[in-house]
Amino acid sequence: MLKLEASHVSKRYWLEREGNEVLALSDVSLTIEDGEFMAIVGPSGCGKTSLLNIIAGLLPYDEGSVSIDGRKVQGPGVDRAVVFQHSSLLPWRTIAGNVRYGMELQKRFDKSTMAERTDYFIKLVGLGGFEQHYPSELSGGMQQRVNLARALAADPAVLLMDEPFAALDAQTREFMQSELLKIWAKARKTVLFITHQINEAIYLADRVAVISARPGRVKDIFQVPFNRPRSLHLKREPEFLELEDAIWQLIEEESSRIGVVLAPD
Repeated sequence: MLKLEASHVSKRYWLEREGNEVLALSDVSLTIEDGEFMAIVGPSGCGKTSLLNIIAGLLPYDEGSVSIDGRKVQGPGVDRAVVFQHSSLLPWRTIAGNVRYGMELQKRFDKSTMAERTDYFIKLVGLGGFEQHYPSELSGGMQQRVNLARALAADPAVLLMDEPFAALDAQTREFMQSELLKIWAKARKTVLFITHQINEAIYLADRVAVISARPGRVKDIFQVPFNRPRSLHLKREPEFLELEDAIWQLIEEESSRIGVVLAPD
């Protein structure tokens, strides 16, 4: 069943200093099925985050349409939650207080339900026992788990993730990828995941969309053929490396078209 649809979306920005307009996204069309995990990759500056913010309702667009469950996106809504690169937790609130915060803003849940959901999702992300700790007492990876728990507790139809592991060290990042798949397998939310790392996209997603260099367009969409559950050992399999290389070559072509030299992730 279709969950999210972006149809012929274009976005322009006015550059005050240059006194002209730049086309960031052009005629982007994308569909995501209910419960699907889709990743988006592409050259820096191709409009990946702009597209995510448009779907989140945080950024207006100039042409096209975006809909969730057939309803047009006209601004932020309770059917979407965003997990950003930085956890953005409230330092004066405990972990439980941070997870509860999104539900409090929505005013959809009574106190008993909020308490139950807070407890459930803190345990789901592996932070049982840390309910009364504060963000400053947690590592970066643990803070991102809290951020994820807060998003899931609000019960969104679509979870939007904008490079959520980019600020983590390499070892923690790989661990968080595996943990995210375990959490997703239980929560079964529809996920749109933005990343610069091709192997992260392949490891996590059902499909990987490649966005072209600016103006961003959907260059191609790759079906990820690997069964779930997945192990990190998958990243060393020849079939995985072949798919990674095919996606990398496409991004490299797009980058060279605008004169950017890239190094593999």
